[in-house]
Amino acid sequence: MQHWHELGFFLGEAVIVVIALLLIVAGVLTLLAKGKMASGQLKIVKVNDELMETREALLNALDDKEAIKAFKKTAKKTLQEAKAERKALSEPRRKRVFVLDFCGDIKASQVSQLRAEITAVLQVAEISDEVVIRLESPGGVVHGYGLAASQLARLRERKIPLTVCVDKVAASGGYLMSCVANQIIAAPFAIIGSIGVVAQIPNVHRLLKKHDIDFEQITAGEFKRTLTVFGENTDQAREKMRGDLEEIHVAFKDYIAANRSGVNIEHVATGEHWLASDALKLHLVDRLMTSDDYLGFASLHADVYSITTPVKRNLSQKLGFLAKTYLSQW
Repeated sequence: MQHWHELGFFLGEAVIVVIALLLIVAGVLTLLAKGKMASGQLKIVKVNDELMETREALLNALDDKEAIKAFKKTAKKTLQEAKAERKALSEPRRKRVFVLDFCGDIKASQVSQLRAEITAVLQVAEISDEVVIRLESPGGVVHGYGLAASQLARLRERKIPLTVCVDKVAASGGYLMSCVANQIIAAPFAIIGSIGVVAQIPNVHRLLKKHDIDFEQITAGEFKRTLTVFGENTDQAREKMRGDLEEIHVAFKDYIAANRSGVNIEHVATGEHWLASDALKLHLVDRLMTSDDYLGFASLHADVYSITTPVKRNLSQKLGFLAKTYLSQW
């Protein structure tokens, strides 16, 4: 009897494992299918409708019948006035505001999404519209943020008004992007600036030498490698690296000066950062306001659309997500 009991227990476990594997496989196939369908698609949400629904839901929750009645009456009147104003000005439609989000890491990984979103907006946007970028970034690699800034410059080249809203931080590469905008709006305690360049690298040469470990590096070209992790760094290599950083810093300063004519670039390009309330005095930002307030006011006279790109995960990320999900359920 004990033997049959153990056999039954083993078979039960085997069935559970097989079911779990089938669920994971099914989940992977589902995610792959969704990823394929989402490829190249944008998620578009009309912010005006969201704000209207939120306010109406709160009024309903408060059971304020008079306020609900007044709210609906005001909303109808506002639409009629906007329509009459457009007719008087011979405008076929309301102004449109396209809202994009950029949350930058050190590699500016989101630049591919930004590129796709801006390309989409450029298909329909006109000079009477506006693009708002809600930007948060402490900066990162030069080439990544240089490309991100170039994507924003595409909007300026087409004469489409561009506003950057900073609620938390736009520093270094983040400010390089921000300076492209027609106007920069920041929350009072947002971190702004850090107009400088830094490079740092560990060196373990003395540790290797202490343990009699040789390191060989062969290059063609005098400055193919300057500073190194494993080899012995020379004063010449340090000087070359310092010169390279100075060149990038000059390009950084020139770019900001070209886009922000009111800034005393030599005064602000010291690598320092400021709270937005102080950055306003230095002309690094134009207004103090949260993105929530800016878009809230914009929705009173324009149709505001939030545009996002679905984030694609590779197969290993999808498998990791599924494994985590199923393990948490067990």
